[in-house]
Amino acid sequence: MQNQQPINESGLQDINPLEPKKLTLQVSRVQIPMRIDQYLTRQVENATRNKVQEAIEEGRVLVNEKTVKSNYRIKSCDLIEMTFLRPPAPELAAEDIPIEIIYEDQDLMVINKKPGMVVHPAFGNWTGTMANAILHHIGKDAEELDKSELRPGIVHRLDKNTSGLIIAAKNPVALHRLARQFAERKVIKIYKAIVWGVPEPPSGTIRTNIGRSKKDRKVMANFPFEGLLGKTAITDYTVTENLHWFSLLSLTLHTGRTHQIRAHMQHLGHQILGDETYGGAVMRTLPFSKSESFVKNLLELLPRQALHAETLSFHQPMSHEPLTFTAPLPEDMQLALEKIRVTLSHTSL
Repeated sequence: MQNQQPINESGLQDINPLEPKKLTLQVSRVQIPMRIDQYLTRQVENATRNKVQEAIEEGRVLVNEKTVKSNYRIKSCDLIEMTFLRPPAPELAAEDIPIEIIYEDQDLMVINKKPGMVVHPAFGNWTGTMANAILHHIGKDAEELDKSELRPGIVHRLDKNTSGLIIAAKNPVALHRLARQFAERKVIKIYKAIVWGVPEPPSGTIRTNIGRSKKDRKVMANFPFEGLLGKTAITDYTVTENLHWFSLLSLTLHTGRTHQIRAHMQHLGHQILGDETYGGAVMRTLPFSKSESFVKNLLELLPRQALHAETLSFHQPMSHEPLTFTAPLPEDMQLALEKIRVTLSHTSL
């Protein structure tokens, strides 16, 4: 099988977990001058000064496309590129893990992913992933798929704690053609989310530029201009149910940046309920008695971001037949909505 890189929903190739990881940073205009080894130790998560100095000595750190020494003092707007060496990954193993397959033919599967399931193996999650489950399910039919790959047939991805629909190809040709549909933005992706408050207006388009936060590389941030720091991200939203303190939204992605919906809802000021990373799991006081216990119970009921990939529309990669699939809201989101509705009906506004 040709080594087909999985495509994320923005149409960009995902980094192969077996290849070295590269990190690009741009020094702020107001950064205080300091040694580059000190700067990178502060900026890069889990980095030690010894590891940073080792990377510099081996030429894996470039400043403005040139190698430097550890005592180099960074300057305003320096562009730093750092390459991390990764230990080899174990071979992907088939595991008998239950997955909910809502459609399957000779070329692909559509899976309704449960919240909490990791889609593909990565450092810290080599087993128990959807990729392991897919490999077990397709069994002998997977002879064309290279078992050394970490994402057999997986074309796109969902965050661990996002539930909903995901497509997996069963042969290399289907994988390539589905990846092309995602890259050309021909796949319709509609999500449902429970958010804090009610957006005004009740429908609209969020357009920002999303990139890695300068403060925390695991978090995505919205930037005012497209360029080195952020790439254009577009999300349509519609309030499908006004719950006074909360809303049930329908969201359509036109791009597929990492954490796009979660970052966009934070930007809009209506964070997704339960989203620890983007401010949706912070305790809030609502204007009624015992609201503190209500919010606490609600967050315990839904200890993850209330985000669900509800609908996928695409074309069968061989026959080109249009296909559309919808997955109902998972139980935790349904229970949370019901709790909000019941409390709202018994509260004087």
